[in-house]
Amino acid sequence: MTGTGDEQGGAGRDGPWWWERPRGAVLDVGLAAVSAVECAVEGVPFAHEAGLPVPVGVLFGLLVGSTLVLRRRWPIAVVLVGIAVSPAAMGFLLGVVGLYTLASCEVPRRITATLTSMALVATFVVMYVRTIGDQGASRSLVIVLSVFVAVALTVPPVLLGLYIGARRRLMESLQERADSLERELSLLADRAEERAEWARTEERTRIAREMHDVVAHRVSLMVVHAAALEAVAAKDPERAVKNAALVGDMGRQALTELREMLGVLRAVESPKPAPAAAAAASAASAPAGPGAPVAALVGSFEDGPSLGELEVLVGQSRAAGMVVELDVRGAGAGYPPEVEQTAYRVVQEALTNCHKHAPGARVVVRLAHREGEVAMQVENGPCGADVVQPGLPSGGNGLVGMRERVLGLGGVFVSGPTDEGGFKVSAVLPRAPRGA
Repeated sequence: MTGTGDEQGGAGRDGPWWWERPRGAVLDVGLAAVSAVECAVEGVPFAHEAGLPVPVGVLFGLLVGSTLVLRRRWPIAVVLVGIAVSPAAMGFLLGVVGLYTLASCEVPRRITATLTSMALVATFVVMYVRTIGDQGASRSLVIVLSVFVAVALTVPPVLLGLYIGARRRLMESLQERADSLERELSLLADRAEERAEWARTEERTRIAREMHDVVAHRVSLMVVHAAALEAVAAKDPERAVKNAALVGDMGRQALTELREMLGVLRAVESPKPAPAAAAAASAASAPAGPGAPVAALVGSFEDGPSLGELEVLVGQSRAAGMVVELDVRGAGAGYPPEVEQTAYRVVQEALTNCHKHAPGARVVVRLAHREGEVAMQVENGPCGADVVQPGLPSGGNGLVGMRERVLGLGGVFVSGPTDEGGFKVSAVLPRAPRGA
């Protein structure tokens, strides 16, 4: 089946049979009716010349002219019919419209050139034969006239058909490109929304981790001191006062750290909500990866704790009654703020877990400054069977948060029980974190 540039049977088709649209069917039927009338009129002299009854000539003309209704379905057949009936001097409209349709459709150009040449030769021969017998007409004049008529009846419709076909294909190509661009833009918008949702999830996770690290350690120490205060309140008033002061200090430190963190969160918020398009573009241009946007989601690391504060952190646990040994090896030389804060948070959370799950156990905190990295390890021994558990709640987020922090900077994190019945947390952070 040969088309005329439109996709036959494609999407959006609402015309009958092989027509894409009803107006195309109306146009072709109208052209076929005019062509049939023309051929029927021309069939009368053809019948006289051929010695046939006039009704036969008229009927033959009607059939020939009616074939124009098939020009979109079989344009080659329509052109061949026009060439075949050219000796009968009928089918002027059939030939012109057939050549135009042939040139504008998706027929190979070699077939179009062949049929155009055949139509040109047939028109020339018929014109020459019909005018050469006229008295007073020279042969050269007949040839020139025949060439002129043949070219006038074949070349213009073919050129017009080639132009219309090329223009139609160009419009279809532009429409396809527009549809493709629309699909790509829709895909980019979906991906931008996914990245924005991923960024929001990362932000919520980061905030939850910060809240957990800031609150859990301080509150755990407060609970331990409160339990000690309850135990010695009647027996040792001086120690009870000391523990009460420590509880107050822990509470104030927790509130201070929370206030600082919330202040950073408020500082990075925009005063006005960003438009959806800007948010999508910002999310689309953000670097991918689990570690890249972590620092940008919450705020600056410069205001957070550092490795120089580990001695104070360990001293707070010692004041709560825990036996803690701090072993520092090597000399630390200017780690990036995110590395120092992550190392501090790992040790802090590990000590918090010791307060929760191993009260009374001996704890060793090791910190090693190596070339290009810093390693930390917090190991506690088994707690005694007669030790009273403080009953601190645990949501299971501590180890998860430590692992996320370390892996987010391209480090290594390992945790698990020891052979002696205790528990060990180890982490190694590179000096230059991933995504820096």
